[in-house]
Amino acid sequence: MTVPKTEVDSLDRRSLHERIAADLRDEIMSGDLPPGANLPSTTQLKARFDASNATVQKALQLLKDEHLVIGRPGAAVTVREHRQRTMRPAAYMAPSKAGEPYRWLTEASKQGGQARSKLIEVAEVAPAADVSAALRLPEGGMALLRCQLLLINDEPVELVKSYYPLEIVRGTAMTERRKIKGGTPTLLNDLGFPPRLSVDRVSARIPTQEQYNALRLPSDLPVLRTLRVVYSDNERPIEATVMVKAGHLYEMQYEFMPE
Repeated sequence: MTVPKTEVDSLDRRSLHERIAADLRDEIMSGDLPPGANLPSTTQLKARFDASNATVQKALQLLKDEHLVIGRPGAAVTVREHRQRTMRPAAYMAPSKAGEPYRWLTEASKQGGQARSKLIEVAEVAPAADVSAALRLPEGGMALLRCQLLLINDEPVELVKSYYPLEIVRGTAMTERRKIKGGTPTLLNDLGFPPRLSVDRVSARIPTQEQYNALRLPSDLPVLRTLRVVYSDNERPIEATVMVKAGHLYEMQYEFMPE
């Protein structure tokens, strides 16, 4: 059933410029306004949304702050190139081959730009409840945390917090504050814990203060939060990772084969 426009308007308590930005953002993310395309003119947007010039400009400024569009006074506002990136988790979950970099870096670079990771923290911590449950830790149990920020062209892409059972990683290079050649999947495989199954739980959330700052978010737009649990032989959980990325800039792609 289609909800009457007046009823829709009464339910949406956002200011008009936020609603205009939301509609244009959706058209950008869905491809109706592809990279390089000009947005409708201010005159067209004023007529379409029954808005003042100032309101339209406020909406466009939101999209500029979100790095979705670019524009200068007197020139058309254009959708930025390479803004919406599609991430394919299946492409970088397997261990890297000997001598090769972490698969995420390789796959991200294929989309253009220079990908790199920045190690932020390595410590023994008490994880959040969902991570603790995923790793089957006892109440108050500790795990090894490796936190890193993934970047493309020095722009933050994803805040990654990976947790590991201490009995698996204690005394290994994983506990040291340095990058692991080939990534942690390679090291876990070498330790005798090959990844056999990965289970993702994806949700949209309002960013925490840490996520907001780390990802340099322009506003409290939702982030995509993925809790990935990796199992080895005998369904033993060997890693639980919380990955957070800007919801307006990235999407996840999964492939499934019919049974």
